[in-house]
Amino acid sequence: MNAVVTVRIAMRALQRNKGRSLLTALGIIIGIAAVIAVVGVGQGASVSMKDQISTMGSNLVMVFPGSQRTGGFRGGSGTQQTLTAEDGDAILKDCPYVAAMSPIVRTGAQIVYRENDWATSIQGIGTGYLPVRSWDLASGEPFTENDMHTGVRVCILGQTVVDQLFADDDPVGKMVRIRNMSFRVIGVLTRKGSAAFGQDQDDTILVPWTTTRRVLQNSPFNNVNQLLIGLTSMDTLAQAREDIAGILRQRHRLAPGAEDDFTVIDMTEITQTITKVSSLMTVLLAVIASISLVVGGIGIMNIMLVSVTERTREIGLRMAVGARRRDILLQFLVEAVALAGAGGILGIVLGIGAALTVAQVNHWPVLISPGSVLLALSFSAGVGVFFGFYPAWRAARLSPIESLRHE
Repeated sequence: MNAVVTVRIAMRALQRNKGRSLLTALGIIIGIAAVIAVVGVGQGASVSMKDQISTMGSNLVMVFPGSQRTGGFRGGSGTQQTLTAEDGDAILKDCPYVAAMSPIVRTGAQIVYRENDWATSIQGIGTGYLPVRSWDLASGEPFTENDMHTGVRVCILGQTVVDQLFADDDPVGKMVRIRNMSFRVIGVLTRKGSAAFGQDQDDTILVPWTTTRRVLQNSPFNNVNQLLIGLTSMDTLAQAREDIAGILRQRHRLAPGAEDDFTVIDMTEITQTITKVSSLMTVLLAVIASISLVVGGIGIMNIMLVSVTERTREIGLRMAVGARRRDILLQFLVEAVALAGAGGILGIVLGIGAALTVAQVNHWPVLISPGSVLLALSFSAGVGVFFGFYPAWRAARLSPIESLRHE
């Protein structure tokens, strides 16, 4: 008996029990749908986070102050004020791999324009900030070196601040009040959106870092919260990190073997960390979802064993008219694979629909790759072969004479 005839017989056997076939495939349908939806949302979230990280700037390296030690107490990174603007100037001057640099001084305040007010973060920056962050101005002009030296009261607004305070008015040239002091708006940033950790990058005001220190914080010191450094190329990252560390250790007079009083972080580390966490969560959720595939496979095995018992006499008749054991084995394997394959196809459709629904309702990113769909379909067929082999083997091992006697 050729394979085509065997496949036709298997399909007719499934069609005779459509309801039972559908219920048997239901476990596979749910399992595949869950895996497709979970992997799609997980991959989409990973891509989205990478895109959000890229909005922070290209070829970016961040330097933070080190931790403070007092007796047995040790604070976290940034608790010791060890960085100065002069450190950043030295790095920009002496490290050939650095294209731009900006000190960062952070604070917060209520900003007021006429009858409107808005609480936001304030970042004191240098002239290199916008190039390092790859951030353009929607209107107005950037800070100049003269603004940095004189500590003039000027500011650049993020789009969220503009939306809250000015509505349809053009803010450039207007005066706003920060801590009861007047600042002139000289520019407006283009919209960046949310960063990798959810914060609104547009909800900010940029001020010359010298103005932030002397006017808003009333501090005579040049300590900064962070140095933002833009490299000429990420290909030189390793050498640039080494040079930056060497310059800072020399300026801070750290003895050989002494612990760094600063921390250097690049975007590669952040991207790798987020990717690892996202991948781990996706794998864990996919494993949990795959459990239903195993349950569905067990269901297929159970129903196929019942089918073998019910059709024992039919098997005996087929063997009596010339069907070989491998024909019987192939027939029941085809039935199992067809059940799992059909369940896989329906599960893929259901999973894609569920993923797109989640994306539409919760505004989450979703990425359904052809590879994941093909893998899910192959896995469902594999489940059919794995769990369908024993019932098929059992059917093929039946004795024709005993089968004909079966009632």
